Amino acid sequence: MSSMEFSLQYRKYLDDINHEITKLSAVPDVLQKSVFSAMEYGLQGGGKRIRPVLTLAVCEMLGGCYQDALRVACAIECIHNYSLIHDDLPCMDDDAMRRGRPTCHMVFPENIALLAGDGLLNLAFELLSDKSGYTTLSAESILTLICCISRASGAWGMIGGQVIDLESEGRSDVTKERLLALHGRKTGDLIRVSAECGCICAGISDPNSEEYAKIVTFSSKLGLAFQIKDDILDVIGEESRLGKPVGSDQSCEKNTFVTLMGLEGAKEELARLTQEAKDALCGFEKPNFLLALADYLLHRDY
Repeated sequence: MSSMEFSLQYRKYLDDINHEITKLSAVPDVLQKSVFSAMEYGLQGGGKRIRPVLTLAVCEMLGGCYQDALRVACAIECIHNYSLIHDDLPCMDDDAMRRGRPTCHMVFPENIALLAGDGLLNLAFELLSDKSGYTTLSAESILTLICCISRASGAWGMIGGQVIDLESEGRSDVTKERLLALHGRKTGDLIRVSAECGCICAGISDPNSEEYAKIVTFSSKLGLAFQIKDDILDVIGEESRLGKPVGSDQSCEKNTFVTLMGLEGAKEELARLTQEAKDALCGFEKPNFLLALADYLLHRDY
């Protein structure tokens, strides 16, 4: 796939996702309007939308229903953005900037920002569980989606990784195994389940099937590579491109792949994981967009 073809396909996915997100985040004229406004602010922050793009791209590659995948993709993006709102709070990472603009609790009262995150999490499962919003998915497949996403975003997955992250700050004894567990959960699980959902939307829900297993391997490797790239950019990235201060990991005494392996070691690990992710797609008929996406994430500068 040429860079132009990749860019056009990526833009299509983004346009479709952002169109749905705009509809979802419309602010009603109700007494609790402030929390809807904060939810809208969180959802409309832009970003690469990697997780919903993965859901759409995997589903399309496997011949599934695009509209069903789009609904699921937007639900996952709600969960991702709820996690960002909470992650930025003073009791967590206490970040004032994200994606080049003030974080949610800097624009709205902290208690409203907290509740906006809660609202986005609940909105995600409202979208996922409303059977009338799907075209082809069976009730059984919808339950499978809900189960997979719940586990990946809960204490066994993303939240668990956030706990390990908080409890690893300032420690000098953090091993590679602990770091892999931390980021495999905090960042990796939501990326992995985004791709898994693309499988389920395409009617492939048996985790023991070859296609499903390949997608899990691809997205698990990609998720870790994504985090390593973030760690690298926090050291050598440009603040104007990142939309947040460089060096925040060091100032928060966070353990990262760079602090553990050094900058060059982290770059080598990033390249290795990216190649292994691409290798996992061998045998699929139309993997070109996903292969190009892996390369795009490898070379990104924000």
